Formats: sequence, C-alpha cells, structure tokens
Amino acid sequence: MESHVHHPSSNDVVVVNINGDSDSDARSLHPTDRAFSPQQQQQQKEGNERRESLVLAYKTLGVVFGGLVTSPLYVYPSMPLKSPTEDDYLGIYSIMFWTLTLIGVVKYANVAIRADDHGEGGTFALYSLLCRHVNIGILPSKHVDLNKTKDAQKTTWLARFFQTSVVARRLLLFVAMLGTCMLIGDGILTPAISVLSAMDGLRAPFPSVSKSLVEALSAAVLIVLFLLQKFGTSRVSFLFSPIMGAWTLSTPIVGVYSIIHHYPSIFKALSPHYIFHFFWRNGKSGWLLLGGTVLCITGSEAMFADLGHFNQKSIQIAFLFTIYPSLVLTYAGQTAYLIKHPNDHDDGFYKFIPTPVYWPIFVISTSAAVVASQSLISATFSVIKQSVVLDYFPRVKVVHTSKNKEGEVYSPEVNYILMVLCVAVILIFGDGKDIGNAFGVVVSLVMLITTILLTLVMIMIWRTPTVLVYLYFVVFFVMEGVYVSAVFTKFAEGGWIPFAISFILAFIMFGWFCGRQRKTDYELNHKITFERLEELLADSSVNRVPGICFFYTNIQDGLTPILGHYIKNMKSLHKVTVFTTLRYLLVPKVAPRERIVIKKSNLKGVYCCMIQYGYADALNLEGDHFVDQVISSLAKHIQKHQSPENLSDSEEIEEETSNLEEARLAGVVHVRGKTRFYIGLNCSWFDKFVLSFYEVMHNNCRSGLPALGIPPQQRIEVGMLYEA
Repeated sequence: MESHVHHPSSNDVVVVNINGDSDSDARSLHPTDRAFSPQQQQQQKEGNERRESLVLAYKTLGVVFGGLVTSPLYVYPSMPLKSPTEDDYLGIYSIMFWTLTLIGVVKYANVAIRADDHGEGGTFALYSLLCRHVNIGILPSKHVDLNKTKDAQKTTWLARFFQTSVVARRLLLFVAMLGTCMLIGDGILTPAISVLSAMDGLRAPFPSVSKSLVEALSAAVLIVLFLLQKFGTSRVSFLFSPIMGAWTLSTPIVGVYSIIHHYPSIFKALSPHYIFHFFWRNGKSGWLLLGGTVLCITGSEAMFADLGHFNQKSIQIAFLFTIYPSLVLTYAGQTAYLIKHPNDHDDGFYKFIPTPVYWPIFVISTSAAVVASQSLISATFSVIKQSVVLDYFPRVKVVHTSKNKEGEVYSPEVNYILMVLCVAVILIFGDGKDIGNAFGVVVSLVMLITTILLTLVMIMIWRTPTVLVYLYFVVFFVMEGVYVSAVFTKFAEGGWIPFAISFILAFIMFGWFCGRQRKTDYELNHKITFERLEELLADSSVNRVPGICFFYTNIQDGLTPILGHYIKNMKSLHKVTVFTTLRYLLVPKVAPRERIVIKKSNLKGVYCCMIQYGYADALNLEGDHFVDQVISSLAKHIQKHQSPENLSDSEEIEEETSNLEEARLAGVVHVRGKTRFYIGLNCSWFDKFVLSFYEVMHNNCRSGLPALGIPPQQRIEVGMLYEA
C-alpha cells in the first residue's frame, strides 16, 4: 500500500526542538585546548576515545555478556551423554571451540555488529534497516521517506522482488516478528536456567538438599528479582560489571588449573578433524548432542541487540580480549576434568571446581546468574517497548526508571507475566535438560534468523561481492541449520516451550498488526479533507467554542473520519484546533529539532502538528510542557510569515497570536477516537476471527493519550463504528 504522508514545504513549516537544545552541535574548546596544535588535539581526542571505549568495554561485562559468559553452568548438564569416552569429549570441545570462533568472533563480533541501524542493533533493527533503505515495509505510516539514501534508487533484483511481492514482504515481517518473539522467549528461559543451574551447586556439599528444594529456592530468587524491577537497575548496576568481571576472570583460572592437573594436552582438540571423527563414530547420537553444545554460544545475540547502549569498538574489545578467551579456557578446563571423570557430566560445572574455592565460586556464580537474568529481562522490556512504539504490539504501560538513560524502561504488565512464566518453567520443567532443550530452540532459531536478515542486508544494502555473500550464507546457514535440526528433535522434551510462547506472542502481534492496518485503510478511504472541513464549519448550526483542542488523527494526508462524526453530533469545534499526529519512524531516534513539525491550514484557527518518534525514543512528553511547546512553535510560525510592509498582515498576526493566548487560558482538551469494527455478515471467516481478536486486545489495552502525560480531566474519547 502506498504511503500517504504529507511533506510540509519549507515556507509553511516550523520545526521545533522540544528539548530546548541548540541546533548547532559546535562546542567551544576548553581554554587549555587552544595551546595545542591541531595534530596534538587530534591525538588527545583519539586518546580520550580509547579510554572511553575501554570504560564502555568494562561496562559491557555486566550488561551485554551476562548470558554468554555464564553458559558453562548448564552446557554439559544439558547434554544427554551416555558412557562418553575421551574421544567424545575431545570432539565436543572441538565443536564448542569452533562454534564460539565462527559464530561469536566472525559472525557477531565482525559482521553483524556492523549492520547497525543508526547505532541500534538486533533483529528488528535489521528489518527496519532494510525497510528504510529499500522501502519494503508494509504499514504505510512506517515508510521513512525523509531518511532514504541515494542508493535507494539503484535497487538490486532482490529488492525489486520484495517491492513487487506482497507475500515476500509479509514473510519478511513474520521472520522479524518471530525473531522478536524468540528474544522475549530468551528473556523467560535465561533467568530460569541460569539461576537453577547456579543454585544446583548446593546439592554437592549438602547431599540432603533435594531437587525440589533447589527449584523452590531458585523460584524465590527469581520472584525477588522481578519484584525489584520497578526500582530500575541504575541503583545496583554498578555491581554488575564487578560481579561479571570476577566471574570472567575466576572461571578461566580454575580452567587452567584443571587443564594442568587433569589433561594438559586438551588443546589438541582445536584441530577440526576431531569434529569429523566425533560424528563418524557417533552418527545420529552425535548429531543429537548438538542440541546441548549450541548452548555454548547462547547470549551471543546480545552483542548485536545491545549495540545501542554501547559502541562497536567497546563490544569487540570486551568479547575478543576477555569473554572469548575466558570461555575457551573454562570449557577446556571442564572438558579436561570430564575426560578423567567421564560420568560427572550431569554436574559438569561444580564438579570441576576445586574444594578450597568451591564456596567463593558458588557465590560468584549465583550472583552472575542473577546479573545474566537481569540483562535478558531488561532486553525484553526494551523489545516490548520498541514493538509498542512501532504499533506492532498492544499498548502496555512503559515506565522510564532512569532520568539519564532513555533505554532503561520497565513495564509492570510484562514484568509480572515474565515472573509467572519463569517460575512456572522452573517448577513444572525443573529438569535442567528439558529447559536446556527449550533454550537450544531459542538460541539456534534467533541465530538463523539473524543470518537470513544479514544476508539480505549484504545483497540489498552493502552490495557485497557475490562470492563473499555465498561464502557467508553457506557456512553459517548450514552450520546453524544443522543446530536447528538437532534441537527440533527435542520438541517433545521441552523444545515446545519456546514455540508455545513465541506462537502466542506472534499471534498477538499479527492480530494487532492486522487490526491496525485495517483501521488505517478505513481512515485513508474515508478521510476528511480540509475542503470538507470548511463545508462542515460553514454550517450555521456549528459553533466555534473557546479553548484549544488537540484532535488526534492517525493519518498525515487528511483528517480522521471521527472528526466529521464529532462535528455532526457535537455541532461545535474549538476556536483553536490542532490536528495532532504521532508518527513513528523506522529509525532508532529522531533528532530533537525534528521532533515537532507545525503546519497551518487555510482555515482560521486550524493547525496541523506532527510528533515524530523513532523506536528507541522515549515518548515521555509532559502534557502541559507539550502544550506550551506547540503554542510557542505556533507563535514562531505566525511571526515567520509577518510582512513588515503590510500593516494588515501585522494586525492579523497580532490578532492570531492573541487568540492563541486566549484559547490557552480558556482551557485545553485532547480528543481521541475510540473506534470499533462493525463486523457484518458479509465478512470472511478470517476477518471475523482476526478483527474480533483485535477488538478484545484493543478494549483491554491502555489508551495512547496517557503516554503523553495528559491529565485524565483533559481527555475526551469519541466513539465510532468502522465497517469492516
């Protein structure tokens, strides 16, 4: 469907910086900086950037890599090993090493991390990057004409295919939705498996501690963690990096001790021929073990998904110089121990910890598991918030828990649903192998989806040479496809959990998306033009009442049909009426100076206001502040068109400005439509089902007006039936 977006011209638009920042980014140099030569200043700048990157790299330990670096807690316990031999363990370690190297180092740390969307990463950022450059989105309000690049004119054959095929575009949207849903599923399973695996360390020194008690303690820890979410992570986040730093340094030290003490020649397994020998000997059983080995790379998606909170260099430094070596040495130490104690794989982490440091490691591992859980919970909040902002998910309450960090958000509804699901996973599927099977499905599918979307980015945006695209796609698609095929065999043994969660979430997103699209189609087909509005206001029975009215509409080219319904029944319109559109763009953040766009119509006292937001922006305008900003920008717009040579123009401008102030003093009201679909007998069964489901969600979700901080006494909702 074509985009119906009005682009205001330069002579009738005022763009307002609502944050009060200066349009100029120039900053005056410190007095001492003027003593340095340009070369010295450049060197000083580079030195500051290096220091900043190192500080950020340290901070990533507690935010980005929590899930990845704690994976040794549950990888070996998740494997269904039966009488493993020395060669089996060498083959498993070789598989884990090359998985970490190829997927972790090559794919994520060097390729995916470069496919950012204005600094934001993740599955949905890849989708928005494709939509923004190639214009293959579906919702008309999501087209970002103002952000197209020059390369958009030179489309590839694949881009032309997506632009002409509605089915392909819908399939691409479904893939992006599935990746988003799987990441939310990750936010449910990571806390469950991490905390349960860490707390399981109580059973070794205390054999009397039952499995049920460990599950109950794990559930209690998670309940406390979720109840603390409303306070935000800022107050305790300073502890995250030291905890994860202690974990990242202590586990490889134990690993080195284990290598020296048990099997010094473990690194011969780095040769890939051990992988071939492993599959040659074990056949199908070796293939099935991949469902456990894939967990060694769990959390690697966070390197890409959390890109918006850090930068490429800091994430690369942290992964390549701390996380990657730590995991290689830790898994080597675990494998060396298990080669000498082959039947201890069900407790493959705590068994290889030496007795003198057992309790310190237990405390560190439990703390690290909580930090890893927090990272995924926070990521889930961010994903839900982005989906709500882009209108792909029903509106839920989103609270910003930090004044300094826009990305730190909390959603009460999502938080308590996550808590219930996490506790249910632990209490119902307490076996680490079952949760590991479920976790493997999430990890492998998200990696595969990222590979597919990255391949599209290489072809349509980067224009990567064909040979390199084929090399990348074949290597990673085959590798991750084999992992996916292995975890799918565990569907009945816990693998169905993420499918059930993702299916429900995807159904909610798809139902909401279809309902919003049908509503947009109806409004575009029945929109009120300014000519029609002029006819309605010309009716002598329609009065212009005192005050200022913000009338919210979802379309940019024209006015919502609710306006005609409102005027016909209320027989009035405020003297100053501002038709306001919230426009969400497929970019992470909109520049503050481009946030509010004002346009005046030809009708007296009627204006148009567009508020533009990206999916990573905070929709946190305060009601009164928003009104003041709009009135201020309207006044600037009026003054801009003043002609000093024409006295009548000056008088009209003075009158118009005065009317604005009078309307502001008379009172402010915000009007929004409360629409429902009229589902007639002629509707198809698909429309009846999907639109009925949408109506249930729409009637139970939050109103869009409270997000602007508008007081309830200033809000009016006008009901209207849309014929489906």
